[in-house]
Amino acid sequence: MPAPPLSRSARKRADILGAAEELFLAHGYLGASVDDVASRAHVSKPTVYAHFGNKEALFVAVVSAMTGDAGDRVLDHRAAESDELDDDVARHLRSYALRQLTVVLQPRLLQLRRLVIGEVARFPELADALFDGGPARAITELTHLVAAYAERGLLHVDDPRVAATHLNWLVMGAPLNVAMLLGDKGIPSEEALIRHVKEAVRIFVAAHS
Repeated sequence: MPAPPLSRSARKRADILGAAEELFLAHGYLGASVDDVASRAHVSKPTVYAHFGNKEALFVAVVSAMTGDAGDRVLDHRAAESDELDDDVARHLRSYALRQLTVVLQPRLLQLRRLVIGEVARFPELADALFDGGPARAITELTHLVAAYAERGLLHVDDPRVAATHLNWLVMGAPLNVAMLLGDKGIPSEEALIRHVKEAVRIFVAAHS
């Protein structure tokens, strides 16, 4: 079934978020004004304030929306259901990990991450929004997946969340660190990502098989 059409108010909110995302990523928090957002979204300045209250709240909303959308693209909630699990543990984990890494290494999300890090001192809640919608959400999903495999006896773990955390950063750590520091030129090729994910999952499965 197609999604129902957005209300006029919801469309305006979405337009404002889209405009703010473009401007914050292009100019940073200080370089983007509410006037600029209103102009790009084709709404009045009071309309922006009516939906978000102030520039700070709009910024947090953009961070939350972008991380939430990225998380939605990564997560397959059926993966935690036992009857949907692939008996080939390594193959299933590789598929999940490659999807996660591919999404997280998109240039716009890397740009967002750098922007948030630069503004954490001004807005501590930004770090919570990015962490909750990103790593924490991914680790929670991996925890369900690891626990399901442990229940089947295909993995042996003392604490599924600890094991999932190790796997998450085994996959994410090096590629994300390089891309954050070196920019687009630090993003590995698809072939390199596949090799990295394969080795990370091999190490994890060997440790817990």
